[in-house]
Amino acid sequence: MEVKVLNISGKETGAKVQLSDAIFGIEPNDHAIYLDVKQFLANQRQGTHKAKQRNEIAGSTRKLYKQKGTGGARAGSVKSPLFNGGGRIFGPQPRDYSFKLNKKLKSLARKSALSYKAKDNSIVVLEDFSFDSIKTKNYVKLVADLKVTDVKTLLVLGAANENVYLSSRNLKKSKVITADQLNTYDVLNAGTLLLTTGAVKTLEEALAK
Repeated sequence: MEVKVLNISGKETGAKVQLSDAIFGIEPNDHAIYLDVKQFLANQRQGTHKAKQRNEIAGSTRKLYKQKGTGGARAGSVKSPLFNGGGRIFGPQPRDYSFKLNKKLKSLARKSALSYKAKDNSIVVLEDFSFDSIKTKNYVKLVADLKVTDVKTLLVLGAANENVYLSSRNLKKSKVITADQLNTYDVLNAGTLLLTTGAVKTLEEALAK
């Protein structure tokens, strides 16, 4: 798949990039995508939820009233889950939600997500660039010139660039990462994928293995 390379003003540079069919043109595997996104979201969970059971509740252990003759059910402790303020039955406990996936499956999921973007013509390739200073208006101008202001964008850089990253950080619909940080969730969550030529090269080297 051949794509024209644009500059940050949205104009063609005259150069073209050949996107590898082995990465951007495969038959997407939906189940691999599902597992990878599920793992990504699960790994974000803190798992620190906690409810007290009856043995953890502070309260008296005396018997509330006599066993028989009241006409009501017997009760032995104010900590019973049946009473207001008592312990909770089978309440949430701290746990680790993360799980592991094979590297080949995660690679297949990323290639599937990239292939979906390529099929939808939602990939824009930019020449490598940098900003002279950290200014949000520089990034706002970039997305405006590329005509993706109202779309969620994911900009993938070949290498870390602090000026570009910090210039985009205040914008809700923009996210900037490096090629080695690319994951299936971010690709699918973005409306338009912005790749620098350096990022394309890095992705093809990493995912072609």
